Amino acid sequence: MTRADTIAFNLAQVRNRIAAAESRAGRPPGSVKLVAVSKKMPAGDVLAAMADGQIDFGENYAQELRDKRVQVDAERGALPSPAWHFIGPLQANKAKYVSGVATLIHSLDSTALLDEVNRRTPEGGQQRCLVQVNVALEPQKKGVTPAELPSMLQHFANCPRLLCVGLMLIPPQDADPEASRRHFRALRTLAERARANAPANVKLDELSMGMSHDLEVAIEEGATYVRVGTAIFGARPSMP
Repeated sequence: MTRADTIAFNLAQVRNRIAAAESRAGRPPGSVKLVAVSKKMPAGDVLAAMADGQIDFGENYAQELRDKRVQVDAERGALPSPAWHFIGPLQANKAKYVSGVATLIHSLDSTALLDEVNRRTPEGGQQRCLVQVNVALEPQKKGVTPAELPSMLQHFANCPRLLCVGLMLIPPQDADPEASRRHFRALRTLAERARANAPANVKLDELSMGMSHDLEVAIEEGATYVRVGTAIFGARPSMP
């Protein structure tokens, strides 16, 4: 089996899992979008997934996104252009590589970062983004706390080039899927409460939550994006 065959097989398995979870949750087919997390993987893997119909790809590192996007565009031929999602921690000095380039930035976590992404977004454009929420209050993890979320959302009124379309979380690393359920549910509840009085440039229609091992539970709790890497591409190589 070639590498492309393996990726196509894995994609089919993940798509079946998503469809089954949608059905069990009483959600319409296609209500959950799959982001194939291609961080640390070569452009060839992205191209193989694109050949099998995958459109959305997630990257964690701004410069890797910059370089991989150029390579994929140079080699994709007649394949449609992919939609790039930035899903990792974003440093303000790297916003220039992401703003106006990513289809969706999943991980905004401070008003200072909002200001910088807004400044770096081309005039006339509107960068779609999510606010990362540290629901579990883990001290080592990025994201605003639930208590900080209202003021973070209010700040979008000062950022006309940004549109907040929802929230994102990463559950505790060692949590099993059922243990993560309460965090997924908490994020959905935060979005529902904030949606009622959403400020300017805030919609909160999207929830980015769920990965390879817990996507079913995330879908049951309202995920609209699941971020899946290992189940599609296998284990990632170690960073040099």
